[in-house]
Amino acid sequence: MHIIKLNAIDSTNTYLRQLSASKAIEDFTVVVAKHQTKGRGQMGTQWNVQDAKNLTMSVFKDITGVDVERNFYISIAVSLAVFEALKSLNVEKLSIKWPNDILSENKKIAGILIENVIKQNRLQASIIGIGINVNQIEFENLPKASSLQLMSGRFFELDEVMITVLQKLEYFFELLQKNSFSTLKAQYEEHLFRKNKPSTFKDMEGNMFSGYIKGVSNSGNLQVLLEDEIIKEFDLKEITLLY
Repeated sequence: MHIIKLNAIDSTNTYLRQLSASKAIEDFTVVVAKHQTKGRGQMGTQWNVQDAKNLTMSVFKDITGVDVERNFYISIAVSLAVFEALKSLNVEKLSIKWPNDILSENKKIAGILIENVIKQNRLQASIIGIGINVNQIEFENLPKASSLQLMSGRFFELDEVMITVLQKLEYFFELLQKNSFSTLKAQYEEHLFRKNKPSTFKDMEGNMFSGYIKGVSNSGNLQVLLEDEIIKEFDLKEITLLY
C-alpha cells in the first residue's frame, strides 16, 4: 500500500485519476489531503470541509475481476468498509443511506464518490473518494451534517481513522474478489437507513410519495414497497429520500 500525503489539492479523486492515467500505479495507492478546494460528492455536489480536521482521501483499486454488471457491489464494499471502520472506532447508531452516505443518528458523517475506469465494457479500476467528518464541530447551514467528534464526544487522530478504513477496505474487497455477492448484499441491506420504515420520497418532478425501503437490486436500484403493495425500483436520478 502506497500512501501519498498532500497539504492541499483541488480534489484527491481528480489527482489520483490523472496520476493513474499517466503511469501504472500499484493497487491500493492512497492520496490523502489536509485541504481540498474542490471536493466532490454524488451528483456533482461539493464536499466542503475545514482544513486538517477531516479525512479526505482517494484510493486506487484494481477491479479487473469484477463484472461490469456487478459494479454496484464496489459501492457496497466501500460503504461497508467505512461503516465497519467507524463502528470499530466506537461511533454509534450508524446506518447507510442509499446509495453510500454513512449516517450516525440520522446525521451525515461520511460520503463516498466512486469513479470507475471502464475499457471495452470491462471494469479496470476504481477511484474511490472517501470524505469523513472527523474533528469538525461546526457545520454552517448544514443541519444534517455531523462529525465523529460530535457524535462520540472525543478527538480522533486522522491517521488512525484512515488506517482503520483502509484495513476494512482490504477485507471487503477480498469478499468482492471471492464473489461473495450474497454476503455483501445482505450486510449492506441490514444497515440500510429507514429500511422497513414508512418513509417519504420525492421524484424528479418534485412529487412526494410514501413507501417502505425493502432493499436494493443487483444493479443498485432502490427497491421501495408502495401503497398499492407493488415493489418498484428507482435509480439515483429518479428519487430522493427525505428525512
